[in-house]
Order: sequence, then structure tokens, then C-alpha cells
Amino acid sequence: MSGSGSQQTRYIFVTGGVVSSLGKGIAAASLGRLLVERGMRVTIMKFDPYLNVDPGTMSPFQHGEVFVTDDGAETDLDLGHYERFIDRSLAQANNITTGRIYLSVITKERRGEYLGSTVQVIPHVTDEIKAAMKRLAPESDVVIVEIGGTVGDIESLPFLEAIRQFRHEIGRENAIFIHLTLVPFIAAAGEVKTKPTQHSVRELMEIGIQPDILICRTERALSEEVKRKIALFCNVEFGAVIESRDVPTIYQIPLLFHEQGLDERAMHKLALLGRRAPDLSRWRQMVERVLHPHGRVKIAVIGKYTGLIDSYKSVQEALIHGGIANDVGVEVSWLASDLFISREKTRELLGEFHGVLVPGGFGVRGVEGMLEAIRYARESGLPFFGICLGMQTAIIEFARNVMGLSDSHSSEFAPECANAVISLMEGQQHVTDMGGTMRLGAYPCRLGPGTQAASIYGVPQVSERHRHRYEVNNKYRDQFVEHGLNLSGLSPDGSLVEIVELQTHPWYIGCQFHPELQSRPTRPHPLFASFIGAAVQAKSPARGSRKRAPVETAE
Repeated sequence: MSGSGSQQTRYIFVTGGVVSSLGKGIAAASLGRLLVERGMRVTIMKFDPYLNVDPGTMSPFQHGEVFVTDDGAETDLDLGHYERFIDRSLAQANNITTGRIYLSVITKERRGEYLGSTVQVIPHVTDEIKAAMKRLAPESDVVIVEIGGTVGDIESLPFLEAIRQFRHEIGRENAIFIHLTLVPFIAAAGEVKTKPTQHSVRELMEIGIQPDILICRTERALSEEVKRKIALFCNVEFGAVIESRDVPTIYQIPLLFHEQGLDERAMHKLALLGRRAPDLSRWRQMVERVLHPHGRVKIAVIGKYTGLIDSYKSVQEALIHGGIANDVGVEVSWLASDLFISREKTRELLGEFHGVLVPGGFGVRGVEGMLEAIRYARESGLPFFGICLGMQTAIIEFARNVMGLSDSHSSEFAPECANAVISLMEGQQHVTDMGGTMRLGAYPCRLGPGTQAASIYGVPQVSERHRHRYEVNNKYRDQFVEHGLNLSGLSPDGSLVEIVELQTHPWYIGCQFHPELQSRPTRPHPLFASFIGAAVQAKSPARGSRKRAPVETAE
């Protein structure tokens, strides 16, 4: 249960009320950043109250992005926010679903570990939840735990009961409750209303949890009078009512929380005394670049799930990070791939952009449109970045239009095609279970000497996160190289193509992995930083000298 030395690990539980999607994950991550800046080892975990074992088999339209960790866990997209804010790689243990909890309990019951006891939600399910929290303690001074869903959801009740028990067991001074709630502005009345917050807190108190701190999500600034009213009716101190209003960038939120003393109050309640004051100067510099860039570029992201941008959350953030590295704002347009129905339409759609990115995805829908967009980028010299499926479609386009293999395709989309330039990985040939069976997690990639990729990374070998079943068909390697496509990144044993590039093109790179998953606002991923740099050059080859010193990129 303890962190470093004899220091008791502290826990911060973040719950939400009224409605979902208020930003619990961002709030937890922002507080985590402030504690990191005070010199503490922080980790963050999320409990998701759905019965899926993980989100890997869930539709992107329902769940949004699947975030993949170094150890190959398919997790909720909030883990991406956690990693980006606290700048720490997380793992399987940081995202637990109801499905995983029940699977573990039932497995133990089948093995006879409960010695014939009647298996119940209390204590067996709640004990399993508490055990998951304890597993993160040894390496952390503070564990922040986000409870998914909202107070009042049937699905969330076991988790709320577990954290109630947990605080009682480890001592009130070692854990605090932070509740995020909505304070809506009613236009017809011309004022904000506190009743939803009051009812949310009351429901939480009915199950035995009294919030120590309230974070009030609001469109408008809250007056002192409103804060005092919330404090009075919700039984918290006036200074413990923290405002979280709409801001231009999520990276401002740690600064706003610090100005209101959230981190100071949390530390005081947890008796974390004598810690250094946070140095937020670097974070402020980064936010300044986001808010006041010296220029802008337009990037088209062409994908399958553009109706729900959360499906590409890490791509969106990594593009912003690439802008930070180049001191430019990145205006992203999300274009459905099935819009690209002809070369003329593609030219019309992409004429105003400075770069094209095709992200990951599954299934054949929209692939032909991707091929049209990639062909336009290749032939026009427009910077192109293909990620996972984006690289695979780039391979197909190249095979068809440069190598002359007009019937080439991926065996995922056309199993009987004569030239399957993308094929199922050998290790996937006999896989039948879909959940958690892809090539998942961090794998090394060796970069070819003298390649653009090696120049961008500045090292001979990198580690990147993967999530795929299909790969470049090795039968066609020599043909690709003969026609000018450089296989610039390979697995260390040379068996898998990880990166391709066209050296005759200003910037044309495809990668089988997902570089967006390791990008940070303070350490933009090298590929995204270079891509946005190429977009800047595409917009203005002779850009002025106003560019500030570059932000450090990820190793």
C-alpha cells in the first residue's frame, strides 16, 4: 500500500454527476500534472462501468478511440489524456472495466478460490475493485482514480461502494473525493443554476460519499455568491468550490486549476506537506504557443469515422503538438473518405490544404476514396502522412498506379485478389477470438541509414505502439524498392515493414504503427513535428525568421 520508503500512497477519487462527458478525464489529468510539477510520482487509472472486457471490439462510433499502451492494453481514450498530461506511460492496470472485474471474480469462483462461499457484489466484486487500486500503489506517491459514468448509474454503484470502503480502510487523511458536476447557464432565466449540482452531491452522500472538493463545469464564470451557495448546500468549504469553465485549449486547465488553488487544497487535505512549489513556466510557454501561434496551416484528415472526432482523439492532439513544435496553429478538417469519388473531386476538396493525413481504421468502406486522396498527394507533392491503414492504402495506391498492378489490394478487403500487397500477418492466420489478439503494444523498429525517417528521429532504432493484423506482403518488397518506394523502417529481424517513404517527394511517409499515441504537448512526436514542418514549407517555402526555439521532441 505504500509508495517510496515508508510514505503512505495517497488516493484521489474523481466522480461525476448530472451528465457524462463533462471532462472528468481532463480534470484528473490536469490535477495529475500539477502534482507532477510538485515533484510527486503520479499515476492515474480509470474504472469503466461497461461489461466489455476492453474497448478493443467496440465500434469507434460508440466508444471513440481505442488507446493502446506499451504493454499492449486496449484502453479508454482518457488514458491518452492521462499520458499526455502527466508525461508517463501507463499500462493494462490503469484501465479496468466492469467486464474485467467480473471475469476475474468468475474465474476465481470456477477455480474454487472462494471455498464454496456465495459470491456476491459485496464483498467479492468490491474487493476485486480495491485490489486493482492497490496494485498501482508501490510505484506511486499519488494514485488518481476516475470513476466512469455518473452518480446514479446502476453500473457505477459497485465502484462507488468500493471507493467508499477503501477510504474507510486506509484512513480519511490518505484519500479524498473530488466530484465534477455541471452548473448550467439557463438562457431564458439569464443565470446559472446550482440545483443539478446540489442533487448530484446529495445522491453521492446517500451512498456514503461526501465530496471534499467540487469542480463545477460551467460555460460562464461563477460569482462568489454562487460559489458560496454551492458550498453551503453541498457541505464543502468555500475554497473547495473550483470553477472549470470552457477554454480555447484543454492545456489551459492545469493553469486555471492552479490559480484557484486546487493542487494546494488537495495536498493540504492529503497532508502532503513540505513539497516544492510547481514550476509551470514550461507548461505556460507551451500553452502560449497554442493560443498565439506565429502562423497557421491547414491539414486534411481523411478517415472513416469523421462523424465522431473522438475516434481520432490522439491524432488530433498529436497534430496540435506538431504545431507547437513549429510555432503554428493547426486547422484540422475531418473529411469522410467516401467523399473522394474522382480525381476531379479530390483536387477540388484538397486544393486549399497544406498536408494530408490518413489515419487508422478497419473494414473496406471508404478505402477507394483514401486511394484517390493519396494519389493526389503523391502526384502533387502535397505532404502526406499515412498511419496504420493509411500506410496500407498508400502501399495499395503505389502498387496500382506506379507499379502497374491494377488489381492489387489488401487481403482484408479483397481475399481473392491476385496481388494482395497487404496480407494477414503469419501470427494471425489461425486467430478466431477478436478481443485483444491483434499485434498490440510497443515493438522496436530499425531505421535505415540515410533515410528521411532516420533523419527525423535522429536515432537508429525506435519503439512504437501497434494495433493491426495486416502487414506489407514481403513478396512485393523488391518491386516497391525498384519503383522508388523506400522501406525505411523494419522490425529488427527484418521480417516486417514498419515505415515507407518516397525520397523524391517533399514529405511522404507511411508507418504501420501509431505514433500519435506517444506524442506529448511538451514533447511532440518527431514524425508529427516533421509533418507539420513540411506543411509550413508547403504553405510558404520562404517562411520568415519569427520562429521561436523548437520544443523538445519525444525520444
